[in-house]
Amino acid sequence: SRELKALLSVFDKSGIEQFGKSLADAGYELISTGGTHRSLADAGVPVTQVSDVTGSPEILDGRVKTLHPVIHGGLLARRDLPAHMVELEQHGIGAIDVVVVNLYPFVETISKAGVTLDDALENIDIGGPTMLRAAAKNFPSVAVVVDPSDYSWVADALSGPGLDAQQRRGLAAKAFQHVAVYDAAVAGYLSNDPASEEEMPVQVTIGLTRVASLRYGENPHQRGALYGGLARATQLHGRELSFNNLTDADAAWRTVSDYGDPSVCVIKHANPCGLASRDDVAEAYQLAYEGDPISAFGGIVGFNRNVTAAAAQAMDPVFYEVVVAPGYDDDALEILRRKRNLRILTVDPVAGSPGSVDYDVRPLSGGVLVQTPDVVEEYPDAWTTATERAPNRSELADLAFAWKSVKHIKSNAIAFVKDRTLVGMGAGQPNRVVSVHLSQRAAGEKAAGCVLASDAFFPFPDNIDLAAEAGITAIVQPGGSIRDDEVIAAANQAGIAMVFTGVRHFRH
Repeated sequence: SRELKALLSVFDKSGIEQFGKSLADAGYELISTGGTHRSLADAGVPVTQVSDVTGSPEILDGRVKTLHPVIHGGLLARRDLPAHMVELEQHGIGAIDVVVVNLYPFVETISKAGVTLDDALENIDIGGPTMLRAAAKNFPSVAVVVDPSDYSWVADALSGPGLDAQQRRGLAAKAFQHVAVYDAAVAGYLSNDPASEEEMPVQVTIGLTRVASLRYGENPHQRGALYGGLARATQLHGRELSFNNLTDADAAWRTVSDYGDPSVCVIKHANPCGLASRDDVAEAYQLAYEGDPISAFGGIVGFNRNVTAAAAQAMDPVFYEVVVAPGYDDDALEILRRKRNLRILTVDPVAGSPGSVDYDVRPLSGGVLVQTPDVVEEYPDAWTTATERAPNRSELADLAFAWKSVKHIKSNAIAFVKDRTLVGMGAGQPNRVVSVHLSQRAAGEKAAGCVLASDAFFPFPDNIDLAAEAGITAIVQPGGSIRDDEVIAAANQAGIAMVFTGVRHFRH
């Protein structure tokens, strides 16, 4: 019988010495490269350099090590085809039975501040994916291991009864997925070219790695898991996060992240029902809560600054599902942790992969819609005043606040704002008049003196009439309706200042 061989070449050396020792004890001859060879040899594991097996030195600063017929012939030869085995013997090539590979840290590299194109290109692995694909293609004969968490059980199997067909296929699938996610990261980085004139690429590959399994999806009969996204978040306390918790926590974080001033929002069913900006986050929280205290029950709270003890104390009487923030003061955490089931998340605002494209992906039956995020630089001082009266400085500040808020409210979105506080909103209605009515009802007496933001233009002046009845003093909207003149006339008649942004912010 022939000698068993295992090829090991890993960037992440976690557990590789013990795995290599287990393979050697199971009777495998180990072949390795560069740093992996040093790690194994230093641990006293018998191992042979790939260059000694191929008869060819590593060249081009190590760019070419395993790209050789002796390696890939040993990987791709089918053991069930006698002609293949005869050909290996004729060329003096030994079959390779196990491949252990993980790849250069491309994503980690492009996530670093100041990374250059040369840095990124040097961290695109070539030999590793090639070996993984070759081994996975021939998985009935070659066991391919890409994940260090699999080392222990694979070693046990290879030391005992061997891997069965289902286990081999699972390892091969994981290898192909690993390479696919890796290639997607490279493609995303190279596609993010500021000089490109193409609005959207012809092909989009999105590679996702599961971060967490969920008990179920949106409803108990649906399966769910977290891939990417709020993967930047760390859970500090509380029960397991659900699908809906994560959806709402993401909405909370997106909303408060849009504001430069200290801001707090309360989210219910992915919509901000409370939102406020103040210098003090405890005051901002209290105002956000008071925006709709009934809806706040069971909601999600988002902060764009560290949570203080005063803010945590203000939250204490209310039942919330999740709180998400960039950080927490020690005494604030102590207060929040008294609630056994409250999920406490911290998010690194600067984490992620700045070199890749952040797509907004929406599922369709049999496909997906893909768009770039709704991010555009807007300057309130540059907005067009459409009415006889221009907004004063106080109104303009509230209009700017309100305009950001409607980006995060489901269309048709209307926001009533006073003193950088959301006091009423309407979301997801088939027509805009109903959203104005809902905003007025939520605001109640607070509506008088508010400004109003509309995520899209007003198709009819009836919206303005209702806003005037509520006591609205100024309006921000995109403009662009064929009835703009009628809408402007209604605003002038009511003494309402109105500005056009020229930008729409639908969120379906």
